[in-house]
Amino acid sequence: MPPHRPNVILVLTDDQGYPPLAAHGHPFLRTPNLDRFHAEAVSLDQCHSGTTCAPTRAGLMTGNYCNSTGVWHTIGGRSLLRKDEWTLADALGQAGYRTGLFGKWHLGDEYPYRPQDRGFQTCVVHGGGGIGQGPDWWGNDYFDDTYIVDGRPRAFEGYCTDVFFREAMSFITANQDAPFLCVISTNAPHSPYNVEPRYQALYDGQTKTENYARFLGMISNIDDNFGALRLRLAELGLEDDTVLMFMSDNGQCGFAAHPEGGAFNAGMRGFKGSMYEGGHRIPWLTRWPRGGIGGGQVVTPLSAYIDVMPTLLELCGIAPPAGRAFHGRSLAALLRGEPADTSWTERVIVTDTQRTPEPIKWRMSCVMKGDWRLVNRDELYDLVTDPGQRANIADQHPGVVAELREAYEAWWEICTRQAGETIPISVGAPTQQIAELRTHDLRNADSDVVWNQDQIRAGQACQGYWEVLVERAGDYEFAFRRWPTEAGHAIRTGIEGDDVAFRRDAIARADWSLYTGGIALPITAARLEITGHPPLTVQVADETAAVLRLSLPAGEVQVRGWFLNEAGLTLAPYYIYVRRLEAA
Repeated sequence: MPPHRPNVILVLTDDQGYPPLAAHGHPFLRTPNLDRFHAEAVSLDQCHSGTTCAPTRAGLMTGNYCNSTGVWHTIGGRSLLRKDEWTLADALGQAGYRTGLFGKWHLGDEYPYRPQDRGFQTCVVHGGGGIGQGPDWWGNDYFDDTYIVDGRPRAFEGYCTDVFFREAMSFITANQDAPFLCVISTNAPHSPYNVEPRYQALYDGQTKTENYARFLGMISNIDDNFGALRLRLAELGLEDDTVLMFMSDNGQCGFAAHPEGGAFNAGMRGFKGSMYEGGHRIPWLTRWPRGGIGGGQVVTPLSAYIDVMPTLLELCGIAPPAGRAFHGRSLAALLRGEPADTSWTERVIVTDTQRTPEPIKWRMSCVMKGDWRLVNRDELYDLVTDPGQRANIADQHPGVVAELREAYEAWWEICTRQAGETIPISVGAPTQQIAELRTHDLRNADSDVVWNQDQIRAGQACQGYWEVLVERAGDYEFAFRRWPTEAGHAIRTGIEGDDVAFRRDAIARADWSLYTGGIALPITAARLEITGHPPLTVQVADETAAVLRLSLPAGEVQVRGWFLNEAGLTLAPYYIYVRRLEAA
């Protein structure tokens, strides 16, 4: 008889972190639905993530440390999940589950990295790492946006979080008679802090900054949607046999929740991206009544984002195939209330913040064992006596420091075995007629990456190359664009020609030394360079795209592109659309 397989729902919020829940001590945040869930679920109270968005998602989806999967940044081609990784959606889909993703993916927007390439059968997602970033649909601003549904754009009405929960609940209703995996991965409360005024108004007068009020309002909106989700499960009779999880991807965003703004940080040091506790401690709440998981229990041994996949596979009765193993471990026994054995007290977890083209040893790192925290190799803290991590006691405990350094060395060896391997974007694949190369994924070491639409509007310069796999030999067309296809603008159109709301206040606050004169000095030419081929250049006039064509053999190449003007300015095209020209 096959094992019983529950439904699985994972709600993953973006940049919320551990502190912004009333159940975690926030003095005025309104989260009644999540607080009730906290009282009915099991709380993994010492759960730790990668310290930023894509890295956590990579580890959560694979059970492996993010750096080992090729994901140690959020941009620059370092948010693409290696093709050979086996994902949670792969595993459950192969076991007969219906799989759906709603919201943020952030592990690649082109084949073979799209969610539909990684096991998700139904996808409603925005592009890049957030709404309004370069890969996202042009002009999206959290309200009445266009999202990508199973590879095709579709316009939606309503606020982004409401849309993603609404679509997820439709998926659940449609698949209520078969086991399903439903991942609701909100972009909220990630910046920009766009939210309906009624949610911001909940906190007007209680916060020192408007951004913090907006940030908290976004969380209250998530809370309302989470309550609606639980109500739907109850109406369908699914709540008792659904593994329902709630998590955040990293510490709360410091831009919104800076202590000078009066933000509550649960006594922790650091925010998103930090190697200190506030950068990577996250909530992980789990409830499954039929499986004996719930009751408001608190589990204190160290756990991590890499434990999600092995835990869910055990709960669902799915064994990994031969040759597949995880850096994480199953927490199923702890969730069921079984006592922790000594292996949990000896467990060591490592997290870091790289955000660099290549990993740098010991960079912004934290090695954890029990209540010990070894930060940046030379700082040691005991959370029992110093939860705010203010007193470095490394010189008092040389044995602990040596032990944690040795553990880091083993972790570093695991994570860097494949660090030098390419993770190319495919062109010419039969499953994707037109592939897009965007500066969001541009590999570079010497200049800033242009990753959001405000930078594109302002004409910020960047240079670098794309790692590309030519799937099939043939003639290829490269269409260089200053603006994405859906914007409809000519290459030489400046920001005044943009037909969507341009946030001038954001640009006014920007460091203009990073921006080029490319808008004032019109682009005159486009240049394409591909390894092993002579460069191609075409002149630019009033067209929307500069088109270059050449014949390519199958295999990996580096692709470089430039827009040029009469003053000698060069900047990478923000968008290159690549398609294989089929024989007549």
